[in-house]
Amino acid sequence: MPESPIAEPSPNVVARGHCQCGGVRFEVRGPLRPVLYCHCTMCRRLSGHFAAATACAPEHLHLLSAQTLRWYQSSEIARRGFCGTCGAQLFWEPAHGGHISIWAGTLDTPTGLKAAEHIYVAEMGDYYAITDGLPQWPQGSPPDHTADC
Repeated sequence: MPESPIAEPSPNVVARGHCQCGGVRFEVRGPLRPVLYCHCTMCRRLSGHFAAATACAPEHLHLLSAQTLRWYQSSEIARRGFCGTCGAQLFWEPAHGGHISIWAGTLDTPTGLKAAEHIYVAEMGDYYAITDGLPQWPQGSPPDHTADC
């Protein structure tokens, strides 16, 4: 996501969200992808469980307040955005820049979103079962999907 000046609120908002303390506030002004559940080891370690994320085009995410937004380069393929005050996980941005993932729990409700699939289930924790009937992929989504966290 480009490091740009803080955006002004817009009437073309699809969704709004924020961290727990309110230090990071954002709007999405374009379509959101259905929610994916990511069970990879990194998401589980950073969130405490599996992650639930939607995504949008980078140009559709507008920061309204970002004074506490921090970025962590979690791997060579992505960085993660979080609040430096309350610690809330907010964003996952792949190096290819094709989208930016937004942790679904940071969005204000109602979201209107539905879950679509589970990815990286080969790395899931041994203390839970997936029983919701959604498609499950051992690694990322199949090649005809463009989804990752």
